[in-house]
Amino acid sequence: MSRIADGVCKGIKNMNRYQAGKGIDEVKKMYGLERIIKLASNENPYGPAREVINSIKDNAANINFYPDSDSRDLKNALSNFYNIEEEKIFIGNGSDEILDLLLTLFINPGDEAVQADPSFIKYELSVRARDGISVKVPLTEDYKHDLEAMKNKVGVRTKVFFLCNPNNPTGTVVPSSEIKKLLDELPENVLLIVDQAYYEYVESDDYFDGTDLLDKYPNLFILRTFSKIYGMAGMRVGYGFGSPEIVDYLNRLRSPFNVNLLSQKAALTALEAQEHVGRCRDMNKKEKKYLYSELEKMGLDYIETETNFMMINAEKDSDAVFKELMKRGVIVRSGSGLGMESWIRVTIGCHEENKILIEKLKEVV
Repeated sequence: MSRIADGVCKGIKNMNRYQAGKGIDEVKKMYGLERIIKLASNENPYGPAREVINSIKDNAANINFYPDSDSRDLKNALSNFYNIEEEKIFIGNGSDEILDLLLTLFINPGDEAVQADPSFIKYELSVRARDGISVKVPLTEDYKHDLEAMKNKVGVRTKVFFLCNPNNPTGTVVPSSEIKKLLDELPENVLLIVDQAYYEYVESDDYFDGTDLLDKYPNLFILRTFSKIYGMAGMRVGYGFGSPEIVDYLNRLRSPFNVNLLSQKAALTALEAQEHVGRCRDMNKKEKKYLYSELEKMGLDYIETETNFMMINAEKDSDAVFKELMKRGVIVRSGSGLGMESWIRVTIGCHEENKILIEKLKEVV
C-alpha cells in the first residue's frame, strides 16, 4: 500500500464497499443470454409515469444551465402535497445522500448507532465510514424490529437510532403505537431516523406516518424517496422531513446543486402523477397475492410483506439458488450476506416476470 493511503480515514479503511445487485448487461454477457429479468433491487417494474418521461425530454435542452440549488419548486410541491412547512423539508441526491449527511452531522469516532439486524446494509456502512460503531439487534422470530431490545442498547455514546419501516429486507412494519412509545422514551439527544423508502406500498392500517409529530419530537427525521413506487431509481431523488434546525444544518453541509435539473423536473411531474402511483400500488398488491399463492403450492415459506419485494425461503444455500436463477436469466438477491442463508429476496415484478420467476424457481429448488 502506498504512503498516501496512510492518510485515509480509519473508518473508511475498515469498511466494505456496498455491493449493489448485478446489472442486466453484466449478466447478459456472463451467460450469453438475450433476455434478463431483474428482480434484485426493488425497482418499480412498471417504470415512471409517461408524463415523467415527457418532462425529461422537454427539459433536456436546458442542461447547460445549473439547476436550482435549493430545489425550490419541488420543495414547494412536497410542502403542498404533505401539508408540511418548507423549512422542514430537505431534498437530496437520493435518500442515501441524506442518510450520509445526517450521519456526518451526528456521528463522531466512537459514537454508536442502533439498528435492527438484518436491515438496510447502508446504515452500517455509513456509520463505519465515520469511525462509528453500529450496534445491531436481531429481529424477532416473526422478522420484526425488537424495539424493547433495541432501546436497551441505547447508551451514552448512542447518537442515532435507525428504524427501517418497512424493513429491508424483510418487508415487515412496526406499528405506529410502538414507534410513538419509542419516541416518548428515547433520549432527546438521540436522532430517530425512520426510513420510509417503501411508504407508498404499505397496506397496514396501523402504519406510522410521523409527519404530524415533527413539532413534538425535534429528534425525529423521516426519509422518503422517488426511487421506488415513482419508478425513478435512476434519477436519484430523495427527500426528508425533520426539524427546521436539522434541515438548516443539512443545507450547510450538502454540496451546492446536489439534485440535477432533470431529476428535479421529473420528480415534480411524478408527484403530480398520482394516478400512476395508484395503479402501481394496485398491481403490486395483485402480484403479491399471486406470488403468495404460487409459493404455497410449492411448499415454500415466505415473509408477508408490506413492500414491493419479499423474502422467500428456498430451503437451499441462497448463493447457489441465486447463481442458478441467474444462469436462467432471473436476477434476485441472495440472503447470505444478511445472515439468512437459505433465503432470497425478490422484487415483485409484473405478472409475466413473476410467472417466469416461479417457473425458474421450480427448476432450481
